Amino acid sequence: MTEPDSPPPGELSVNQLEALLFIAERPLGRRELAGLAGVSRELVDERLGDLEVALRSRGIRLVLAGERVELATAPEAGALIARYVGADGVRLSPAALETLAIVAYRQPVTRAEVERVRGVDSEYVLRSLLHRRLVVEQGRADAPGRPILYATGFEFLERFGLTSLEELPPLDAEVAQRLAEADEPTEAEEPSEADEPTEADEPPVDRPIPG
Repeated sequence: MTEPDSPPPGELSVNQLEALLFIAERPLGRRELAGLAGVSRELVDERLGDLEVALRSRGIRLVLAGERVELATAPEAGALIARYVGADGVRLSPAALETLAIVAYRQPVTRAEVERVRGVDSEYVLRSLLHRRLVVEQGRADAPGRPILYATGFEFLERFGLTSLEELPPLDAEVAQRLAEADEPTEAEEPSEADEPTEADEPPVDRPIPG
């Protein structure tokens, strides 16, 4: 029986890369792509750049998040796709949006750093964002207790119509100052009450941070 034609190792065209990302059931790493195709990491990066340009006028976009890449639908098709699926995406509460913004602009960030900015225990809201895959765990910090580091995931980019974190809008000066001041905790900080549940969230488990 004749084997189907397949390109020899050491080749990677834009069409081959698009096909591989299309059938992949998860984001693929750049190093993984290089290993599969038997090419250099530099060639993978070059082909990814070519594919990104080729898709700009189509209904699919190349989403880049550090080492990992995947294909996603174009933001302008979101409303039509939502009608086909049958419902709009789950809405986020103000607490979830605030926490997600902190993670997006300070990532990777620990839960303690998020709580210093917000002034409330954020365990529950972070868990909710993890469940929705808008936030992902990204290793542990080199600090006492080795706390978990949080970052945004592919779901975040897709939800907000971004192809990379470089497309995040610039922060308002006042907000940027608030985030900068949260780098060092102070003994005078008095956290506010924990988040209250909303219709967009599960039953709360937040607790006020001990003083």
